[in-house]
Amino acid sequence: MLRCLVDWVRSSAKTLGARCRIVVCSPEVTAEGQPGSRTLHGQRGSAVVEFTFLAVLLMVPLIYFVVTIGQIQGASFGVVGAADQAAKVFVDQGDPASARIAAEQSVVVALADYGHTPDQATVKISCDRENCLAAGASVTVTVLLDVPLPLVPFGDSLHLSASRLTASATQIVGRYR
Repeated sequence: MLRCLVDWVRSSAKTLGARCRIVVCSPEVTAEGQPGSRTLHGQRGSAVVEFTFLAVLLMVPLIYFVVTIGQIQGASFGVVGAADQAAKVFVDQGDPASARIAAEQSVVVALADYGHTPDQATVKISCDRENCLAAGASVTVTVLLDVPLPLVPFGDSLHLSASRLTASATQIVGRYR
């Protein structure tokens, strides 16, 4: 069985080599290797067309996939940074109302650095105590971000998104401020 496979590969390689020599070396010769009226002139340039068609057909979706993954990766960095910064800003404020506003503004600034708008993000702030700014209280900030599909002009109206990312950060209010 192995011998048959080896013989088949050898004969296929010889046939392929002969066909390549015919096409590359002498384009006026027919596919059978004999001069004749049926030449290979009709095949000139078709490889370029086939290559171009296949390259566009295969490369455009691949490039779009890579761009989309890059958008998601950048957004994940932004969400983690925004959650961490918002938690730090929240525990440094004097009263809960201004702390919430300052945390939401820090999320907007952090996500704007990565090219995301405030309407794509949602901020949730939770505490383990009634008074969020009491010494020893644990404050958790969760940021949710919808990453839109890149290069889709009507994606906002259809609410198309590539991914929904979530990150949370927890800070403990210090005893001495």
